[in-house]
Amino acid sequence: MSAPVTTRVVDTDVHCAPASLDDLSAHMHPYWRTYVLEAGIGLSANQGGAYPPRIRPGGEPAHAVDELPVDADAAVLTCTSTFQSNRNPYFEAALCRAVNDWLLERWHARDRRLRVAMVVPTLHVEAAVEEIARLGAHPAVVAVLLPVRNETRWGTVGNRAVLRAAAEHGLVVTLHAWGRAGNAPNSSGMTHSYLEDYLANSQLIAQGQLTSLVVEGVFAALPDLRVTLAECGSTWLATMLWRFDKDWKGTWREVPWIERPPSEIVREHVRFTTAPIHLPPDPAAAREALDLLDPALLMHASDHPHDHGDGADRLAAVLTDDERAAVMGGTAAHWYGIG
Repeated sequence: MSAPVTTRVVDTDVHCAPASLDDLSAHMHPYWRTYVLEAGIGLSANQGGAYPPRIRPGGEPAHAVDELPVDADAAVLTCTSTFQSNRNPYFEAALCRAVNDWLLERWHARDRRLRVAMVVPTLHVEAAVEEIARLGAHPAVVAVLLPVRNETRWGTVGNRAVLRAAAEHGLVVTLHAWGRAGNAPNSSGMTHSYLEDYLANSQLIAQGQLTSLVVEGVFAALPDLRVTLAECGSTWLATMLWRFDKDWKGTWREVPWIERPPSEIVREHVRFTTAPIHLPPDPAAAREALDLLDPALLMHASDHPHDHGDGADRLAAVLTDDERAAVMGGTAAHWYGIG
């Protein structure tokens, strides 16, 4: 009797964070260690308000490998601590370098299942490119982690060098929820509640970034670029792409580099993590929503330690066996090149 076939599991979004800058000091140049000490700089305990510990989906990320319950064959580490660094671009570059070395030496080296989404500075393009060149060939590094909420849209030409460096090193660009809390999520101004701010990640910001990448011709210029939208939802995509294709047909002269429907470009170059996923409670309606989205675009994410409700259970209940195998690990293994 043959052994049962088990689905391979790849977790594409597992949060970890240094407990304080003391964890990173050994990986910093002496100048920056002194800078941190004498300036009294610290890390935001709640990521600038992004994850209040008593507001769902709050939770403390793991600070060490032995705190991390990895129930997967491979997992991609997400450290968003640098998203809330100060306005000094040179310190931000030093902080990102320290975080990356910390992830490799304190996490991957102790658990080979763990892969690294390397962080890069968002205020210093040249330093970001240099950091990708420094670590981009490391076998444990599978992605470049960027905040979905940024000073500028990622599709603009000023950011092209960072995306090109990622593509040339075969790394996925992961746009993860949150970023600089001081930025208004849209042109109408700042939000005034956590709920409004939280919803803006997927309802406004993520869609704007995705539109930017396509309309600015990023994928035309970088045909090998792969992008993951993490913790930004996904079921909004179907209606967005319908409108995108419709309007492109009437305004294509402004974007001659888009030579096919935007929906085709997105489905080729972009994937989404499953946490959170917003599906209706009725299985038939959930399946209909999933068909509009296309389960081939989804990759399993626990988003540890954040709790997004029962969306993952609703998803699992309506997937076929083949779809489940792809969502739980097959798609991510191919997308990130995890052997």
